[in-house]
Amino acid sequence: MTSASVLCPSPLAPRLLPRNSRSVASRSSLATAACRVPPVDENAGPAPRGGWRSLASATLLAAAVAAGLGGGIPALAELNKYEADVRGEFGIGSAAQYGSADLKKTVHVNENLRRANFTSADMRESNFSGSTFNGAYLEKAVAYRANFTGADLSDTLMDRMVLNEANLTNAVLVRSVLTRSDLGGATIEGADFSDAVLDLTQKQALCKYASGTNPTTGVSTRKSLGCGNSRRSAYGSPSSPLLSAPPPKLLDRDGFCDESTGLCDAN
Repeated sequence: MTSASVLCPSPLAPRLLPRNSRSVASRSSLATAACRVPPVDENAGPAPRGGWRSLASATLLAAAVAAGLGGGIPALAELNKYEADVRGEFGIGSAAQYGSADLKKTVHVNENLRRANFTSADMRESNFSGSTFNGAYLEKAVAYRANFTGADLSDTLMDRMVLNEANLTNAVLVRSVLTRSDLGGATIEGADFSDAVLDLTQKQALCKYASGTNPTTGVSTRKSLGCGNSRRSAYGSPSSPLLSAPPPKLLDRDGFCDESTGLCDAN
């Protein structure tokens, strides 16, 4: 049986590299590795199982790995550096990782913190005024007396967050999730909670002193919380039915609060 041979280029043959020389170089390295496989001696008798074929496979695999790593690492490093410079992939957010970080009394004013992760972070008495948190994760973070004045907290996940005495003046919390969060004593003048998910007991506590109008959205704080709203949405979060849903007897057949009960206002 005639063994297959590999045509190897002559060392004296001229080589013209196209523009994409890196890919050509990678293919050339594979061809060179294949050329270096020793020929089979037909007079040496049968080769042991997995002999020269295993050696050839190992050589080609090593060459492929070396070629891939040689061209991939610099490109990956450049991409990571670029994303860091433009504050996140495609320049739409930082995606920074602050999970469980100690951020006590730090200053992050007017920063781009979109899609950043603050899960279980210690943010006590920190200043985040004017910063943007769109799509950020702040669940179980502790932000006691933290300053979020004028911050954009829309579309953020803030469940089980501690916001005692936090300053949310003129903050935008549209569509934010605040289930099981504690906002006791928080300053909410001018804050916009439109379509935010809040537990009934927490919303009722905020409605007792909610006031002001958000300068960015033009929405009244009391209206955004649904204070005094007779519709079912005024009863808080649908994700927490035990705390948020009103007793069935308060609803009429259309799903709205029955005015005859005298218990429709959520003040």
